[in-house]
Amino acid sequence: MPFKIFPVLFTNFLIVFLGACAAPAPLPPPPPTAVAILPSATHTATYTPSATFTPTNTPTPTFMPTPTNTPTPTATPTIHPDLEGVTIEGLRAREYRGGPIRITHTITTTDSYTRYYITYPSDDLTVSALMHVPFGKGPFPVIILNHGYIPPSQFVTGSDTWRAADILARNGFLTISPDFRGLARSDDGLNLFRTGYMIDALNAAASARTLPYADAKRIGMWGHSMGGGVTTRAMVVSPLIKAHVLYAPVSADVRTRRFTGGFSSGGQTDSDLADSFYYWTRKPEIIDAVSPINYFKYVTAPVQIHIGEIDTTTPPLWSEAIRDELQAQGKQVAYFVYPRQAHAFIGNGWTLFNQRVVAFFDKYVKNAK
Repeated sequence: MPFKIFPVLFTNFLIVFLGACAAPAPLPPPPPTAVAILPSATHTATYTPSATFTPTNTPTPTFMPTPTNTPTPTATPTIHPDLEGVTIEGLRAREYRGGPIRITHTITTTDSYTRYYITYPSDDLTVSALMHVPFGKGPFPVIILNHGYIPPSQFVTGSDTWRAADILARNGFLTISPDFRGLARSDDGLNLFRTGYMIDALNAAASARTLPYADAKRIGMWGHSMGGGVTTRAMVVSPLIKAHVLYAPVSADVRTRRFTGGFSSGGQTDSDLADSFYYWTRKPEIIDAVSPINYFKYVTAPVQIHIGEIDTTTPPLWSEAIRDELQAQGKQVAYFVYPRQAHAFIGNGWTLFNQRVVAFFDKYVKNAK
C-alpha cells in the first residue's frame, strides 16, 4: 500500500450520503427478541634541476562512474478481497442463499393481511424485517421493499415501506421489508458502497423460498431513494427478480455520490482494508466497476421509474440518466414524472403512483410464467 491511514483520518475522509427520505410515521418499535570520505594526503614535490628524467609509459587512468541512487519502484497495491467483492462483477459472481425466515412476533391482523416481525440470515448476519402476508390460500407472489435512508437512531422496522406494503398486501402480494445490516434489530456488518444492503435484499428474496405460502419464482423488488440504489444494483446482479420499481432513486453512477456508504458503521478494524479503500476509491477504474449504470447490459427484467418534478433530494436528472442508459441498452423501461411532487409523494400523486406500481407488479410478477 502507498501509505497507511488511521481510522480517524479515514472516517473524516468518507462522506456519508444523508439524502433523507421523508418517511411516514414509523411503526411501534419491536419488542425485545425472545469489524565518509577520508581526505587524501597532501604531497610536496622537491625540485632537483640537475636530475635527468627518463620518460616511462604512464597507464591511462580508468575512471569508475559515480554510482547513482536508483529509486525502488512502488508496487501497485493489490485490491483487498473485500473491495474486489463489491464490484458489480464481484457481486454477480457470489451466491445469495438466504435461509429460514423466523417469525418473532405477530404485530397485527387486519381485514386483508397479517403483519409480522421476522428475521432471516444474510450470509453470517441476522437481519430483521417486516412481513405482510395476505389472507388466502397462496402461494403468494413476493415483493421485496427497500427503504430509503433514515438515520439509524430514528429507524424502526418498517420505516419508509409499511404504507406501500399495506397497499401491496391488500392486492395479493406477500411483502418483505428488510431493515438492512446495522439498523433496528439487524446485526451490523461490512457495507462498502452500501453493497451490504443489496446483499441483504437479495438474501431476503432467496429466503422467501422457505415459506410454504410464498412463491419464490415470482418475486419483484421496490426501492425508494437509497433503496432505489439498492434495487438498481440488484437488477444488474440477480436474474431472480421479475420486475423492478425505482421510486425517486439515488444515482446509479457512484461518481455522483462518490463515497456514499463508504465504510460500515460497524467499527471496522482491518487496516489493510482501510488502506485499500482509501487508495482504490481514488481510481476511476474502481469507481466505474462499482457503478451499476455501467452494467445495464445485464438487466433481464422490466423497470418502472417514478420521480417527483420538484425532488431536490434525488434530482430528476439522476432518474433520467438511468432511463436513458436502459433505453440505450434496449431494456424495457417505463418512466413517470409527477408534477408538484417532491421526494416522498403525497395526495393524488401517491395514489396514482401506487396504482401504477400495483398494475406493473400484477403484470410482470403476479402473472409471471
